[in-house]
Amino acid sequence: MDLRQIDLNLLVSLDALLAECNVTRAARRLHVSQPALSAQLARLRQLFDDPLLLPAETGRGMTPTARALALGPALHSALKDLESVVQHRPSFDPFADARTFQLAVNDTAMVVLGLPLIEKLSAHAGPGVRIAFRSPDVAMIGAQLERGEVDLLLASERMVPTAMKTRPLLYGRFVMAQRKGHPRGSGPLDLDAYCTQQHVLVTEIGGSMSGYVDETLAALGRTRSVVLSVEKFMLVPEILRNSDYVCTLPSMLMSRFTDVLDMFELPFSDRGFGLRLAWHPRNHVDPAVSWLRELLWKVCPG
Repeated sequence: MDLRQIDLNLLVSLDALLAECNVTRAARRLHVSQPALSAQLARLRQLFDDPLLLPAETGRGMTPTARALALGPALHSALKDLESVVQHRPSFDPFADARTFQLAVNDTAMVVLGLPLIEKLSAHAGPGVRIAFRSPDVAMIGAQLERGEVDLLLASERMVPTAMKTRPLLYGRFVMAQRKGHPRGSGPLDLDAYCTQQHVLVTEIGGSMSGYVDETLAALGRTRSVVLSVEKFMLVPEILRNSDYVCTLPSMLMSRFTDVLDMFELPFSDRGFGLRLAWHPRNHVDPAVSWLRELLWKVCPG
């Protein structure tokens, strides 16, 4: 028998008919009319090539055939199992369940959100919860989210693929950082002074010598001198501390290094910097991913 030819509603009706052995009572149980159920019984007889239910000799009710008696218990059990599958609501207990989460996190998000998450994880989850951090691949992240290889993306707004569910986490301004005792001095920046400095660029696109700030300056008819490009923010404090280079980065990052670096407001208007949390729509109601999203929101500074 080809299962594709079977209407599940017919099997539900057969289960009720076998339980009641009476079309009227079975129809009442199923909330359908007696003629409609009689029509379904006719289809079932054709499907199984068996009468299934015959009029009782007493004239009241119906008597199941041998085929129906053999079908009954297995059919009822299968329908109960299917009902359990359909009605099951997945849950997640971070202290009892095991789950390895895959997080694609850019350098900025790792410092601002990844580290606080690591610090707080043991207070919010048991040993079964593990987190794997990876650097997001701009070209692949959309496909990785779709395939389930990445559960959550934490990155700048520019990196979030379209069609993903997103939530803003942080928004801040850019500042310029330099080492303490820098020969430029500690006075306020003007545009000329900013453009003549030797800049370090942090970019997620390896090898690039131009970024968002350069686009902003170009709109003003100005350029700056980018002499060094790195992919990881973590390198910047040490680079600046041991050179006369400067670097423009979100203030939420630089505030961690005020003991060795000075920060200055930019001498031009910028759109600021935002970090977003993104996930595939498939994971929107996943209780485990939902739990991690809420935990990230809780550890989000400010």
